[in-house]
Amino acid sequence: MEDHLPEPLRAVEHEVTALLRRGRVLSWEIAREVHPDLEPNAYGLLLWLRRCDSVRLTDLAARLGVGKGTLSRQITGLEALGLVRRDPDPTDRRAWRLSLTEEGQRRFDAARASRLGSLRRTLRSWPTRDVEEFGRLLRRFNDALD
Repeated sequence: MEDHLPEPLRAVEHEVTALLRRGRVLSWEIAREVHPDLEPNAYGLLLWLRRCDSVRLTDLAARLGVGKGTLSRQITGLEALGLVRRDPDPTDRRAWRLSLTEEGQRRFDAARASRLGSLRRTLRSWPTRDVEEFGRLLRRFNDALD
């Protein structure tokens, strides 16, 4: 059946697979930079918290496409590491707002700076136009997946 796939589609599959494999390794490395006990999938969660500044657990669970129970367990682990805090939602007494602690923000920003430095080194020989196009196409691909 694979022989019937168009060559460009096979090439995209191969490259996406390679990117995901590298991404898993990178996630482990970056998570360890944030905190030695941090699970690798938590980096993406921290990234969303950094972007949102403060967000309700239900809203974050919907955005990430995970169950509230799963996310709550992850948040509890991040709280135990001192990276995330829950504050009462002033508009709804039953809800909590999640945000990074100062330590969580500091550690995340340092790990992110390292990650961006690595990307900068990888792409430094690319023309700016190519980097912009690459970002645009990745966004288009990710948006199509959502």
